[in-house]
Amino acid sequence: MTRVEKTDLRREAGQRTRDGLQAAALELLAQRGQDGLTLREITERAGANVAAVSYHFGSLKALCDSAIEHALERYLDAQIQAIDSLGSAPTLQEVAAAFAGPMVRALAAGGQDLAVMRTVARVGIDPPEGWERLTGKFVQSRRDVLRVLTPHIPGVDEQELNFRTRCAAGLLNWLALAPIGAELAAMSAEQIERQLVPVVAGAFRGDTGGGSPSTS
Repeated sequence: MTRVEKTDLRREAGQRTRDGLQAAALELLAQRGQDGLTLREITERAGANVAAVSYHFGSLKALCDSAIEHALERYLDAQIQAIDSLGSAPTLQEVAAAFAGPMVRALAAGGQDLAVMRTVARVGIDPPEGWERLTGKFVQSRRDVLRVLTPHIPGVDEQELNFRTRCAAGLLNWLALAPIGAELAAMSAEQIERQLVPVVAGAFRGDTGGGSPSTS
């Protein structure tokens, strides 16, 4: 084996260790947040030694920050992609489905996908330091949603639409953490979407009750 091949193998092994530590941190953060989280818990779950955390991340806090940023970035990328994939004139139901899509898929899939969403939900309530690193993606996501929502809700200004969008996002975050999320996780993605999309569409419209969901 050449020196280059040995170097490549060490680099791949190092990346696997780093990814494993980040995945383990993400799972534990999703379960209970950062309170009481220890290096030993993370390294035991990842099958790594404590020194690996210092080598790859520098500290427990840096590892948690990296896992949180990874979760947020995955969520924002998925939501931006879903909104961008809509046609030129999507219905309000289609906008709601795209907005809720990452959560629907995570609830149905479970595992790492749901851990990402639970982490996003927790930090949405208590934003970590360094949140501003993803400001550009938050702005893009909000702008994209408002762009496709505005034609469906005439007479409502941007500030109000932004408030409704944040309320809809809060609803999705709550589902990731609340017992009802476990109930939904027992369903297929299609069943979850059928129940959830009208609720999200109603939040966008500002419904106060009554009537059936509009498909316009």
